[in-house]
Amino acid sequence: MPIEQRGVDTVPEAERTSGPRDLVAILLGSNLCLGVIVFGWLPVSFGLGLWASVTSVVAGTLVGVAVTAPLALVSLRTATNLSTSSGAFFGVRGRLVGSVVGLLLSLGYTALTLWIGGDVMVGTLARLVGLPTGGASHAVVYALLAACTAVAAVYGYRLLLKLSKALTVVMTVLLALGLLAYAGDFTTAAVPDTPYLLGSFWPTWLLSAVAAGLSGPVAFITLLGDYTRYVSPARHGSRSVWRATCLGLVVGLLVPQLFGTFTALAARGGLDYAGPLVAASPAWYLVPLLIAATAGSVGNAGLMLYSMGLDLDAILPRATRARATLVVAAVATGFVFLGHFASDAQSAMTSFVLLLTAIGTPWAVITLIGHVRCGGSYDPEALQVYNRRSRGGIYWFSAGWHPRATASWAIGAAVGLAAVSTPMYEGPLLALTGGIDCSFVLSGLVGGMLYGVLTPNKAPGTVTAPEALVEAAE
Repeated sequence: MPIEQRGVDTVPEAERTSGPRDLVAILLGSNLCLGVIVFGWLPVSFGLGLWASVTSVVAGTLVGVAVTAPLALVSLRTATNLSTSSGAFFGVRGRLVGSVVGLLLSLGYTALTLWIGGDVMVGTLARLVGLPTGGASHAVVYALLAACTAVAAVYGYRLLLKLSKALTVVMTVLLALGLLAYAGDFTTAAVPDTPYLLGSFWPTWLLSAVAAGLSGPVAFITLLGDYTRYVSPARHGSRSVWRATCLGLVVGLLVPQLFGTFTALAARGGLDYAGPLVAASPAWYLVPLLIAATAGSVGNAGLMLYSMGLDLDAILPRATRARATLVVAAVATGFVFLGHFASDAQSAMTSFVLLLTAIGTPWAVITLIGHVRCGGSYDPEALQVYNRRSRGGIYWFSAGWHPRATASWAIGAAVGLAAVSTPMYEGPLLALTGGIDCSFVLSGLVGGMLYGVLTPNKAPGTVTAPEALVEAAE
């Protein structure tokens, strides 16, 4: 299979051969992995029992899918990734906001997937063959996982799609076996010695809904376009693509997350997940667990790394996608080592997802408002101005930026960060919200309302802007 050469340029109609079934397969197969499963552990680590954990994860996921899934329709129309597509609203240079947000989201989730997958691999190999569990073993396993992930990401979309289809079957079987493996130790009660993280039930439940449930769909706010740009709107309608996106996200996220909740309660994993998961596993499930940790991690992290390569390619147009992917693979591996040797898992995960959700939500809301306003009508050529190191076009606005859209995002993100509550940081607005984390709601509302008020209700390009491209090297 040849290495994909296409970066964030417009995908020609002849290459747009994927369909809604492929979209479901890639969202389902890539998420059946420990990097998503571990989010089901978070509610348990917060002190919640079975039903509180399940309801918070389900509620957060459904709300997140409702906000996130429509973004898939943007790239269906533009034939490029979502960060580049957002240039229709933020400007062809202002779309760098989306690229940076996407890069940070993918970087964090890639590191998390390699981190938890590597820890489970080391633990299972220690039980199977007596592998030492020290820092050297972790370093070697992390490096091997990262290398396999980088290869998959460099080869690109077609290989990742085939891998996801295979993982859909393999991981479903492995998770089903896991239910049998841990059923004997399962309990519905909260793990002893894990009091409510925020002191009482409802604040902790809401934190779980955001950190464990909502964060899953939000991780895809810039990723969905990586897949739907290969779907042709001439052959597949918006409704079928939206339904496929919803199905893929809901099933692909809830199945592994609820498996994580089940196994965390069974393994009594209140303070840690990987160690108790391996320790509680019966001997016959160690090999399946090792396969799940290896294959699932490569599939999920490969897609994240692929997206990171596209985002870096968008930020640095002179870089090729393959080179950009190798660079971000090295950076992500560095974050894995930092996470393992310098961070507490629960605090790092919770802080990361809450902060990135606060920053990413207003960008997603503004992009959706812009998409509705323009009725899904875009000028694909004008979106590529920055990639071609040119000037002008209907999305040039003011020196390539839409100042009011960018300001709306920045203020929304700032409000979200000021209202966030994490184990490492608490925003000053928490005093006004009763100590409850409302960062997701406030950042989206403020960013969206400001954009609606500050910008005219007309399609992008009808404001004052040059109509023709003015070729000029930057």
